Amino acid sequence: MKGLLLLIGSLLLVSCAALPQVLQPAGPAVKTIRCPSPFFAEKTRLIHAIEVRTLGEMKTVMIGVTLTDPFARTLSCALMSAEGMSFFEAASGPSGLSVSRALPPFDAPDFARNMMDDIELIFLAPPGALTQKGVLAEGDQVCRWHKEPGGWIDVSEGRDGRMKICRYSEGGSLKRSVMLAPKTANPYSVIELQASELFNYTLIMTLIESEAAKDEPQLTK
Repeated sequence: MKGLLLLIGSLLLVSCAALPQVLQPAGPAVKTIRCPSPFFAEKTRLIHAIEVRTLGEMKTVMIGVTLTDPFARTLSCALMSAEGMSFFEAASGPSGLSVSRALPPFDAPDFARNMMDDIELIFLAPPGALTQKGVLAEGDQVCRWHKEPGGWIDVSEGRDGRMKICRYSEGGSLKRSVMLAPKTANPYSVIELQASELFNYTLIMTLIESEAAKDEPQLTK
């Protein structure tokens, strides 16, 4: 039994090895560490042009409309063609996920859930408990959250002001990497999301329009 426990412990240590180490700066510098926060503080509506790339090649271009409410932690989104034809509409929040429109291939199993999880990762502050604050090996300031029911989210800021959001599995495997725009008025002016799945893909999102939307209803019902 003791040998089995040692083996399990070793496997757990190996599985977590992929998580980047969060270092603690020496001296007074530790007091200056702050959690990078590109996330909106008010209900906001955004329109992005979205390029989908796989194997380094652009596969499709579409328009994405997103409505974020950080206080209610609700999201709604619509995907449409450049001509305005809507082929996907969904909303999510504490009460769950609802899909009101999903044309093929956007009706694939788990597509809606994965997409809404990606949107939450990009636009809403991480849920769960803040577990670490420090710097990464390259000097970026970072804060790490443990997300329930499992997984880790790092939000870091480089010396050039660019912010990065990474989501890891409970075992430490990188699942999503989001790079935001350099120091600009709106960090969401250019977003690059890289997904590590059975088939890896990249989304390049270029902002067309962004505005406060305090009284705007959800995009889907």
